[in-house]
Amino acid sequence: MMSSSDDVQGEGSLSSDQNPSELDALCPSPPGPSRTQRHYERIGTQTGTSFCQTLIHLLKGNIGTGLLGLPLAVKNAGLVLGPLTLLCIGFIAVHCMRVLVDCSHHLSAKTNRQSLTYGEAVQYGMENVSWLRRHSHWGKRIVNLFLIITQLGFCCVYFVFLSDNVKQVVEAANATTFNCQVDGGNQTQVLVPSFDSRLYMLCFLPAFILLVFMPNLKYLAPLSLIANLVMAASLVLIYFYSITHIKFPIDLPMVGRAKNYPLFFGTAIFAFEGIGVVLPLENKMHRPQSFSLVLYLGMGIVTFLYISLGTIGYMCFGADIGGSITLNLPNCWTYQAVKLLYCFGIFITFALQFYVPAEILIPSIVARVSEQWELTVNLLLRAILVVFTCALAILIPELDLVISLRGFGASVSRQKPGHQPHWLGGLPGGHVRGHRADRCPQCAQT
Repeated sequence: MMSSSDDVQGEGSLSSDQNPSELDALCPSPPGPSRTQRHYERIGTQTGTSFCQTLIHLLKGNIGTGLLGLPLAVKNAGLVLGPLTLLCIGFIAVHCMRVLVDCSHHLSAKTNRQSLTYGEAVQYGMENVSWLRRHSHWGKRIVNLFLIITQLGFCCVYFVFLSDNVKQVVEAANATTFNCQVDGGNQTQVLVPSFDSRLYMLCFLPAFILLVFMPNLKYLAPLSLIANLVMAASLVLIYFYSITHIKFPIDLPMVGRAKNYPLFFGTAIFAFEGIGVVLPLENKMHRPQSFSLVLYLGMGIVTFLYISLGTIGYMCFGADIGGSITLNLPNCWTYQAVKLLYCFGIFITFALQFYVPAEILIPSIVARVSEQWELTVNLLLRAILVVFTCALAILIPELDLVISLRGFGASVSRQKPGHQPHWLGGLPGGHVRGHRADRCPQCAQT
């Protein structure tokens, strides 16, 4: 992926199968003819993904940890300004996705290629500008670099998300009951402090390494299906609890503080993460002329979920809303199970997000070793990349700030439930507004 030719026609003759890319990662090829053959056959034969399959992939690519952080994002923007801005961002995102697909179609036809990756689309686009033509290969390399940073950033967020939620379930286990009727707190109460969240990340590390050792994502398909179902069930329960526990009258600010708006914007941009799956899905669709309908329908559903959960979650929990809405669920096994089920879905999604940077970085290195060492080097490099993402989540003290720049900082704060740092608008001592000292383990200890 990192190498290219100054001669467009020379590169255009290469088959995409020779260069693994995010195309194969996000939507693995179905069994059957090669991609070059499918260029002529996918219209009228059953070799690509169907309408429903493409729609499910699009929803899967957009619904993740970012969705759970949107209630806090709405808090930062305000009860009215937040949903309106999410709606505007949704329209802009869909428009950009559509423009991206149109540009890919135009450049594919111009270069006589079946399909283009993101890097190739930028490279061939730069070929049309005379003063950029000599440096077009740098466009491809820069896009690949940002893809690597983006996807590894997602992997870091997943480490933090899993450690936070599993840690909370373990700490609250002794007080967890089957009675989901909580009195006032609307939040999981941490009664038995356990290990630091960084130790939980280290515990997850071997499982993540084994997960990415799978040679092909098709072997992950059964687990991915289960993950989709449990995440959907978790969202239904989160919606049910949030809607049934909204307290009237609602006395929340319609417009948030100006200094908190960038945090809202970063979380919202992170949530609309599906731009990375658009070209791969369109390229693998059996009837690509129907992709526009898939795009508008799928992103319409996604935007509705974002606005509704962000608004309902903030209305339910108010100023006490956590970085992830799962951190506010009560001490009953039903909603503790919701956290664990959603964690399982995020765990499986890690392999999908990791596959993209792995297929950009690893093949060029493996190609330089002898055949007998290819498998060993491949697995070793995958393990090193996972360890690297885990190290970022553990060693960088300001990871939340760094991820805010990427688009998600406020949503994955590692603060204890009921606490929030000053840069997120918290009160002295790290407490959020609406904090109750009588329910706070930290205050009780001090």
